[in-house]
Amino acid sequence: MTETYFESEDFTKIDFSKTKINKGEYDNCTFTDCNFENVHASNIQFVECEFITCNFSNAVVDNSAFKEVSFINCKMIGVKFNECDPFLLQFTFKECQLSFSSFYQLKIPSTKFVNCNLQEVDFTEATVTNAVFDNSDLKGTIFDRTNLEKSDFRTAFNFNINPESNRLKGAKFSKENILGLLTEYKIVVE
Repeated sequence: MTETYFESEDFTKIDFSKTKINKGEYDNCTFTDCNFENVHASNIQFVECEFITCNFSNAVVDNSAFKEVSFINCKMIGVKFNECDPFLLQFTFKECQLSFSSFYQLKIPSTKFVNCNLQEVDFTEATVTNAVFDNSDLKGTIFDRTNLEKSDFRTAFNFNINPESNRLKGAKFSKENILGLLTEYKIVVE
């Protein structure tokens, strides 16, 4: 099977649940208002691409590569990013709905989550150093043996991070949200 190569193309309002996405490499492409819900988007290379107002909910991204990819205002519920190609993996999320997604054991340093809903997301054993969780909701998010060193949680909220089972050296928190580090101890702060 020949791999297809797309460069600097715009894909707008395509429903990939009805129109099959071509396997191959997408370089510097923009996807706007596209639907990837429940789509098998496996073994695809996305390099320096931008996804705007797309629906990726429950998409299968097995062995797909996301290299310098931006997601803006996307719905990405239940995406198992831990199944994608980890080589040169780098993405940013702005105003995205990522609930129930998984980053299990991924190395995603310097990832930015800006105004995102990260409820019930799994970061178990992930390396999320130098990350930014700007104004993001982390209710029920799992941090277990996660390396969060030098990450910025100053404007994040609803998180519960156990300092004894996660690496937090140099991580930033605000006075307003520091209680998220104390929940495990069941103490009362008034």
